[in-house]
Amino acid sequence: MILDMFSLKGKVAVVTGANTGLGQGMCVALAQAGADVVGVARRDCDETSKLVEENGARFLQIKADLSSMEPIEQIIKETVEHFGHMDILVNNAGIIKRNDAIDYTEEEWDSVVFINQKFTFFLCQAAAKQFIAQKSGGKIINIASMLSYQGGIRVPSYTASKSAVLGLTRAMANEWAQYNINVNGIAPGYMATNNTEALRNDDGRNEEILSRIPAKRWGTPQDMAGAVVYLASAASDYVSGFTLAVDGGWLAR
Repeated sequence: MILDMFSLKGKVAVVTGANTGLGQGMCVALAQAGADVVGVARRDCDETSKLVEENGARFLQIKADLSSMEPIEQIIKETVEHFGHMDILVNNAGIIKRNDAIDYTEEEWDSVVFINQKFTFFLCQAAAKQFIAQKSGGKIINIASMLSYQGGIRVPSYTASKSAVLGLTRAMANEWAQYNINVNGIAPGYMATNNTEALRNDDGRNEEILSRIPAKRWGTPQDMAGAVVYLASAASDYVSGFTLAVDGGWLAR
């Protein structure tokens, strides 16, 4: 049956930035589809753990600061030691710093590009090595952005890093498809998360953004559920190097 292709029963999914927002929503969706979940975050994932376990899945929390390369080996090692294997990676963790481009600092640039671009790539690499060692294939899902396609304003390092995520997703897909590893992305539109709180609290910008979204609302973590389960499941086995927009029609406008 077609719905069986979307089942993640027996799979283990690693999700970064799992403690809140889109990361938490995707953890719950993956659990509802049958996957056990490893939540990686700098802060406690107690709420996410409860939600995952309420949906009948197991949850492992890995507390890690992703502002250095050090946690990468730990994430893979702890996942495999606890569950025996790893099947899905969702690279969701990311940061944004707002400032006029003319005043943007080197620290603002480096901190954002490191987590959103460099850490994402090398965690993908580590996951791919594990998938190849397991001879099982795997699914990698990178969270991109509307600013993977557009310039935006006052977020030059975020735009650069999320544009890189789009390109890296294609590049990795080209090399790793031979190992039965699917690398794809999701580009969320304007979502009601911590990253967009400043925009939503600015009446002028909030109105401007909503007026351009055909769906006439901000997205929610639940809006990511179908996309992440699809790209993590056998239903997407012949989808490779593609980034799916979940944006309420923003890019079509």
